[in-house]
Amino acid sequence: MADYNAVIKEDGPWWIGWIEELPGVNSQGATREEFLENLRSALEEAIEMNRADARAVAKGKFEEASIRLGSGEIS
Repeated sequence: MADYNAVIKEDGPWWIGWIEELPGVNSQGATREEFLENLRSALEEAIEMNRADARAVAKGKFEEASIRLGSGEIS
């Protein structure tokens, strides 16, 4: 599980926002709660697509490693 930062704002009748760490992950909603749910869904989909793309490019035998920012920890 990781935390991501979102820039959010109310723009007329809509809530809109973007995930700072992943370009292209953005959403909108009629309420703040709807917007946050939509943005979370967009983030999950983007991560799954990126994961599938990375595994497809790696082909054959590969390993995965967890990398935690700020701690210098790689496992």
